[in-house]
Amino acid sequence: MIMKTNTARFNGKLKKWNVERGFGFVVAEHGEQEVFAHVSAFPRDGHQPVVGEPLSFEIEPDKDGRKRAVRVRRPGSAQPAPDARPRGQARASTSTRRPNGHTRSSGSSFGARIVGILLLAALGWWAYGQYRTSVAVRAAPVPSASQGLLGAETPQAPTRPAPEPLFRCDGRQHCSQMSSCQEAKFFLQNCPDTKMDGDGDGIPCEQQLCTGAFGYSR
Repeated sequence: MIMKTNTARFNGKLKKWNVERGFGFVVAEHGEQEVFAHVSAFPRDGHQPVVGEPLSFEIEPDKDGRKRAVRVRRPGSAQPAPDARPRGQARASTSTRRPNGHTRSSGSSFGARIVGILLLAALGWWAYGQYRTSVAVRAAPVPSASQGLLGAETPQAPTRPAPEPLFRCDGRQHCSQMSSCQEAKFFLQNCPDTKMDGDGDGIPCEQQLCTGAFGYSR
């Protein structure tokens, strides 16, 4: 018969941890050697391993002979005791029957389903009301800028026709054909092929019509 000996347990801390890959290294107290530790060796208590936290662990070789930490515990956490009750007894205790023949667990599950259905129905009705309100707001006509505060359309001022220009291009090109300096300037600025600004200073007919320092007519 092979006698199973107790494995030594060490106190130490978690030195390194890779969250994405789920493994790290632990170090025993008064030691420097880093020992591999997988996430499966930690207690399943809902807490993620944290670098620097105190731990206790046992060391065993893996299939390749390398050391690894197993059965990792946190200080103060109780070791889970195996359930020694028979399977039938455990099942009976978790499903205590009520006098009406239904189990307590099934009754609570049915009630939770009813509450969930009612909550979903209320949420759907609220969302439908919000949708109808938004549709009504979008469909409402927007008053134009020409309407007053009370919705009445304000009368618009009649538009006046643009005054006809005093002059028009009719093919004249020379100063001798102009009747005034204003007319000569109009032809120079608006009509093609005019020959009234020999020096190119923008003032036509400076000798005949647009005399003076600033090109004003006499």
